[in-house]
Amino acid sequence: MKMLRKSSCPWSLRRCFDQTYYSMHCLRLRHLQLTKFCGPRLFRNRHYSQRQIPILTLFTKDLCPLCDEAKESLEPYKHRFVLQEVDITRPENSVWYDRYKYDIPVFHLNGQFLMMHRVNVAVLEKRLARIEDKKI
Repeated sequence: MKMLRKSSCPWSLRRCFDQTYYSMHCLRLRHLQLTKFCGPRLFRNRHYSQRQIPILTLFTKDLCPLCDEAKESLEPYKHRFVLQEVDITRPENSVWYDRYKYDIPVFHLNGQFLMMHRVNVAVLEKRLARIEDKKI
């Protein structure tokens, strides 16, 4: 099966490639994006919201009961952030391992320290509200 290159494709497929690249780029930037199917034109991208979703980073490792408990505590709030888990035991995360090996779970919100050991719902709620207020 022959792979199609962007330059050798008909115009409609080239547009599809462009739109797919654009969609992937927007997702990489954490923009909310809705797409609408529009018949022969394949997909037409439309931005209905430019609001960025905060990233809550959980520093964890295997066999961490406190981490499992923390994830359960976050369930009611999961629609307000993207949860990104970082396994500190992986070689590429050795800096985080040195820093947090005795303190997991540790949470960062948008790259800034938020809390450790247990989920403090009041702190989480306050920081999420502050972020949401800035973006309106």
